[in-house]
Amino acid sequence: MTPTPVRRTVRIAMNGVTGRMGYRQHLVRSLLALRDHGGLDLGDGTALWPEPVLVGRREPALRAIAERHGLAHWSTDLDAVLADDTVEIYFDAQVTSARQESLTRAIAAGKHVYTEKPTSTGLSGALELARLARDAGIKHGVVQDKLFLPGLLKLKRLVDGGFFGRILSVRGEFGYWVFEGDWQSAQRPSWNYRAQDGGGIVVDMFPHWEYVLHELFGRVTSVQALATTHVPQRWDEGGKPYDATADDAAYGIFQLEGGAVAQINSSWAVRVHRDELVEFQVDGTEGSAVAGLRTCRAQHRAATPKPVWNPDLPATESFRGQWQEVPDNTGPGTGFDNGFKAQWELFLRHVALNTPYRWDLLAGARGVQLAELGLRSSAEGRRIEVPEIAL
Repeated sequence: MTPTPVRRTVRIAMNGVTGRMGYRQHLVRSLLALRDHGGLDLGDGTALWPEPVLVGRREPALRAIAERHGLAHWSTDLDAVLADDTVEIYFDAQVTSARQESLTRAIAAGKHVYTEKPTSTGLSGALELARLARDAGIKHGVVQDKLFLPGLLKLKRLVDGGFFGRILSVRGEFGYWVFEGDWQSAQRPSWNYRAQDGGGIVVDMFPHWEYVLHELFGRVTSVQALATTHVPQRWDEGGKPYDATADDAAYGIFQLEGGAVAQINSSWAVRVHRDELVEFQVDGTEGSAVAGLRTCRAQHRAATPKPVWNPDLPATESFRGQWQEVPDNTGPGTGFDNGFKAQWELFLRHVALNTPYRWDLLAGARGVQLAELGLRSSAEGRRIEVPEIAL
């Protein structure tokens, strides 16, 4: 009979759980999901039991979430939570403009920190956080959830297996129509469209593209971008109109180490005519693949048809039907886990067992750097080199 693991509690201050991402993905689908499975099995006879301490500014919202999920601890006093020696980890999912200050306070309090991206509104602040964490000797991580999506895990398997040969290009399409908020409510908070509040699609999405490109294909060495505001007026949560001062679409070209070129379009003003909300097509000398959130299809060199351009006749073949589905291959009945939960598990193991973990605050700073240089490229109308950063 297998002995029951000994429970080891880790208390985690969670700041920003009243927001959509902090609540759904990090609290409910990650930490509470771990609790539903008896905690995180550390493999040494113990199970790590996450105990969330909810933090935020809105007391009624915090109380409602705590009561809904049977959680005992919540507070509107961040300093008091950080002063509690039983709290080991601080997690931040606030609006970007509030993040650096709170992370700095958590590091000063000696907490391990795990945070959503971007880690700061500028590169200097992001690097300062990484230096503070290094000097404090605490463990630190940045959410890079798209690396754990089933579609990108399959794509990485193809890369690691040499399927593509020499990779030539990466083309990405991301986005959907975010309603303006007048005749239909918007799917995103209004601050996303105000530059003064840290909004903008470049700040939001270029950090994602940095780690996806870096991890799968190579470091970004230059960026040329055009950021624009397609929808100049929107309506906030109270139904009041406001000027959209942040970019809602960005068109970027990224040169990668090794010579490949990536082109990624990001937009909150596009209607979806693709299989998934984000798709990446990778073309190489030996094969190509198209990956989305969950699926990945591939076409090898030996199985590539010979299309003939003839605009005078209707298409006689189904191009989509010529691609092969990349299988899950995750083991019988297992499937892929929630990407946020999978990364939480790795970070918690890093804290508890000191296992290797590379998605740290320096990695997060690279994303902030790319967003900063992307906006500069757009403003100056030129290609800009992306230097390597280090502490």
